[in-house]
Amino acid sequence: MSRIFITGSTDGLGLAAARVLIENGHEVVLHARSEERARTVGDLMGRSVSVAIGDLASYAETRSIADQVNRIGPMDAVIHNAGIYAERGRGNTPEGHARILAVNTLAPYLLTALIDRPARLVYLTSGMHQNSDGSLEDIDWTARTWNASRAYSDSKLHVAALAAAVARHWPDVLSNAVDPGWVPTKMGGAGAPDSLEMGHETQTWLATSQDKDAQVTGGYWHHRQRRQPARQVTDLAYQDMLMNKLAELTGVSLFPISGR
Repeated sequence: MSRIFITGSTDGLGLAAARVLIENGHEVVLHARSEERARTVGDLMGRSVSVAIGDLASYAETRSIADQVNRIGPMDAVIHNAGIYAERGRGNTPEGHARILAVNTLAPYLLTALIDRPARLVYLTSGMHQNSDGSLEDIDWTARTWNASRAYSDSKLHVAALAAAVARHWPDVLSNAVDPGWVPTKMGGAGAPDSLEMGHETQTWLATSQDKDAQVTGGYWHHRQRRQPARQVTDLAYQDMLMNKLAELTGVSLFPISGR
């Protein structure tokens, strides 16, 4: 039995993944943005389920989430599932960051640094990462005119590159990125064409399976098939520049800062 922490697991793909893992006998640590959200999954609470509470848009609450998880004990896997798509504007976190950047990029970066290192890490990205031009100028959208689609695509490129950088720097950890497809969740909408089941199957498989095919690192996956990500994801110089930028924005260095 494995112990797995899943961010954003009170609805959508995160909740679906949690239910499958619980049914298969694993211990799951859920994540809820608030006490109110945690109450929506009360039916799952029991000996094999606990919950960490905090808003990933906040540095302080993200640190608290990491502390809560570490107090529970070492994780065998962490699935970085949480993500948002904010159409109405940049938003503003307590630290002044764009909400998409904070939740989709900075939070998984911080949690990777702050949670005791697990054996496996899974990061949810999106096929939309291919639409990003990879620029690291003004990734916090303080000067550019807001574009929700571009901001989301950029954030998903960042998290795919983060997964690849972790695989490169931590060879003892299996780190992979997963594109779940356009699935019928609250974010994807009821008319989304892809399978919700296939959407969560890949991350649970990578997090727990003893299959030889699942015990790999540095992959970009879609429906249990390895795919080719955008070129920046596997570009070592781009990975280094992104890691430096995220260290600068968060004040936390996940890896040694290159070029210094």
